[in-house]
Amino acid sequence: MAESGITYRRYKDGEHNYRSYGEKIFEQDTTYKCPTYVHRTPPCQGSCPSGEDIRGWLQIVRGIEKPTHGEEKVEYAFYRSTDANPFPAIMGRVCPAPCQEGCNRNEVEDFVGINSIEQYIGDYAREHALKFKGPDKETGKTVAIIGGGVGGLACAYQLRRMGHSVKVYDNHKELGGMMRYGIPGYRTPRDVMDHEIQRILDLGVEVHLNTFVGKDITLKQLREENDAVVIAIGAQAGRNIPIPGSDAPNCITGVSFLEAYNDGRLKFVSKRVVVIGGGDTAMDVVSVARRLGHVQAKSPDERPEAVVLNQTAQDCAVACKKEGAEVLLVYRRPVDQMPAAEHEVEAARKEGVELRGSLVPVEVIKDDEGRARALRVAKADWSSGKMEIIPDSEFEIECDLIVSAIGQGGDLTGMEDLDNGRGLIDSDKYYQVPGQQGLFVIGDIVRPHLLTTAIGQAWVAAESIDHYLKKEDLGKRPKVDVHHFDLLEKLKETGLAPEPYCHEETWGTSESNFAIHNFEDRSEQEIIPADKLFLGHFEYTPRHKRQEVEITAENVIDSYEERFIGLDDDTATAEADRCMSCGMCFECDNCVIYCPQDAVQRTPKDKSTLGRYVFTDYTRCIGCHICSDVCPTGYIQMAMGDH
Repeated sequence: MAESGITYRRYKDGEHNYRSYGEKIFEQDTTYKCPTYVHRTPPCQGSCPSGEDIRGWLQIVRGIEKPTHGEEKVEYAFYRSTDANPFPAIMGRVCPAPCQEGCNRNEVEDFVGINSIEQYIGDYAREHALKFKGPDKETGKTVAIIGGGVGGLACAYQLRRMGHSVKVYDNHKELGGMMRYGIPGYRTPRDVMDHEIQRILDLGVEVHLNTFVGKDITLKQLREENDAVVIAIGAQAGRNIPIPGSDAPNCITGVSFLEAYNDGRLKFVSKRVVVIGGGDTAMDVVSVARRLGHVQAKSPDERPEAVVLNQTAQDCAVACKKEGAEVLLVYRRPVDQMPAAEHEVEAARKEGVELRGSLVPVEVIKDDEGRARALRVAKADWSSGKMEIIPDSEFEIECDLIVSAIGQGGDLTGMEDLDNGRGLIDSDKYYQVPGQQGLFVIGDIVRPHLLTTAIGQAWVAAESIDHYLKKEDLGKRPKVDVHHFDLLEKLKETGLAPEPYCHEETWGTSESNFAIHNFEDRSEQEIIPADKLFLGHFEYTPRHKRQEVEITAENVIDSYEERFIGLDDDTATAEADRCMSCGMCFECDNCVIYCPQDAVQRTPKDKSTLGRYVFTDYTRCIGCHICSDVCPTGYIQMAMGDH
């Protein structure tokens, strides 16, 4: 949006009966409303499936919220960030960032680059060898976690911080789940991922690799040997296209394709590759296929499908003679409606992938050997809002390999009684398996979604397990179920905690130090929208973007370097400074400067902290509303009034 596109309006249509400022301010206000300070959740945080306190760690990086124990600001931001998500360096690289879509800064010019700052925090933590803090005491309770992907590891992290012993069982030779076996290494660098996993294991997590629960050990055994069990096995079984001919050997799933690549077995693909799907897995498949390139296989055992399905490997010497593969992505909806992240779609185009939307697979056409030689598709019309097949529009797309990336299911071998009929497992809002006390389930096996979704579910499940092990009621989850800023904890951290209440008869609390005045916390119920902010305060400031390595169709083969270069200190601070701190004071002084009665004043430095930067002297306040009008963040609200 250009600078001239800022369209903030203080008054809406129909609001025209305003008194003069002389009457409104200097004579008196007749609404009897005075300002109070209301904390709400920002939409970035409300949109984050991990529930991170995004506004909080942005405030720290920009220098508004100060460390209290001598830490560097980025170290302080790291511990705030990882209270919810123990993988900041990885998630800063691969998360499609629904937080950025929700960012209120979009109403000014462009969202805050939350992902890039999260990567900056994670990379800083790795470079400075920051460690997680272990529990204060052990509970003596043991929890078994089945699955060592992001969900299982995040749950292990949260449970260890609570003092519970944790055993992780995984059927692979290395931990990481889909983060390792489903996402290409150039998007999740293995050294970065291994470091963030090890930081969790250093808390004292016991690990059992190459162990398939349901084959090598039963779920029943784990439930008998532990106080609780968490199923976090993911959905690592891809789904083939449900059309005639899809049983051809060279019709494979995107999940198995990516696992063979990430395992190091798949080194080249066929000449003509067709990928079906429009999500993140589909984008990873097409990008990998373009990077691998095409080599004419010397034997049937070296064909891509043989490698993927039969656990064979390809000849490295043959792989040196690569040529570009023709990669086409087919999606049943228009391309602009693909669920994949927009920057991944654009990157695929630059890398030479052809994207074709509104095409519906009808049949796989086989050759005399029973292998797929073409995909028959029909054109779809979506102009009515629903899919309508265009009559006589079918045609064939010739191909040598078809990869289906249309969905995933779980491998429930040994746990078949938990199957909900869709290859998944049901859970309640506490992520407990319905009717199964002490058995919990999280991640893609509940509903295939984002890595960050599994991390958020892990936190909720860990809290539920903690209550369960303490024989407590699981309680009611808040409406806005994320990690919130806690003013009381902040006051304790800064040595400003309220005095203990003496339980004596008290008339009024304005002079008492056991009460917190002028603060209302609505963060668990409300997300603050853009129309509650004073957007006119914010100047047009372009986003500070990460530098991007240019990968094109000409240089894509074997291009495995990271696409984005992380921000430096100054750029990260400047980008964090674009945060509008929705729902929380960011100490701009507008209310102090514009108050005509000097009723709004700065809190004395020895009593000031985040959320307590200003206070109102109600003996001076005349209820003129100006402080509320000029508050950029929507933190000041006129209260105690008649309407």
